[in-house]
Amino acid sequence: MAKKLGLILLIFVGFSCKISQTNKNYTLVPDSIFEFFQYEKSKKAMVSVHRGGGELKNLPENCLESFDYISKKMPCIIECDIEMTKDSVMILMHDKSLDRTSTGKDLVFKNTFETLRKLKLKDNFGNVTDYKIPTLEKALKWGKNKVIFTLDVKKTTPFKKVIEMVNQQNAQNYAVIITYNANEAIEVYKIDPNLLISVSIMQLSDYERLSEAGIPDKNMVAFIGTREPKPELIDFLHNKGIMCILGVLGNLDKKAAARGDEYYKTFIDQGVDIFATDRPEAVYGIINKL
Repeated sequence: MAKKLGLILLIFVGFSCKISQTNKNYTLVPDSIFEFFQYEKSKKAMVSVHRGGGELKNLPENCLESFDYISKKMPCIIECDIEMTKDSVMILMHDKSLDRTSTGKDLVFKNTFETLRKLKLKDNFGNVTDYKIPTLEKALKWGKNKVIFTLDVKKTTPFKKVIEMVNQQNAQNYAVIITYNANEAIEVYKIDPNLLISVSIMQLSDYERLSEAGIPDKNMVAFIGTREPKPELIDFLHNKGIMCILGVLGNLDKKAAARGDEYYKTFIDQGVDIFATDRPEAVYGIINKL
């Protein structure tokens, strides 16, 4: 369910929260993830890189080398996916099957990590690279003081195990848990109320259910869908201090590619705070002009 540049990056321009000291070649990580994602009108829009990249030749999705490449080009959020092996090792992989993005075969959960660690990743054009499938543990260790992750937890992977790993790596301040419905969001909040949660809010009733379940506004960043957004919903969420993620990946990215990248500005003008995209450089190019 990712941002000035050359080789030295500045944090999202206009952010007022206190920033931790970090490696200057990467996105700067905030002292408070809750404050960082608190809506303020003065904040510039952000880029969330879908699957951490993958649309460039020889840079596979869900790959640390791809994360490194894109996060050095722009301040961004890295969205990545978590599957679990037969021996309960959490790895970064979008599909249930190994076939599309690696040299492996069959379903992830039918393979041990010992088997998977020997495989090579393929880019989205089918080219085999020398890059390896990373574990969630390794990704979180790599990402410390470099990026903010949004973690898409697949159905075969328990939220509890992911949250335990986030806490084990002290990654609470740079890892957001993605949920797709109220039940999942409630489950995550009950496991650890100190985490920021990406919640699906397509209409007012979705917010009301989450709020009635006791999830505070400060714990929410709202995913508002993959279609042209409803400005009234964005305004409502902003009034609650909640930032909005629009999934331009897929159809809206394709429209921008066909019509011109200025199409993204339409959504910035409507108040979209974060663009989840397969075209991070194009989106950032528009944000950087404003």
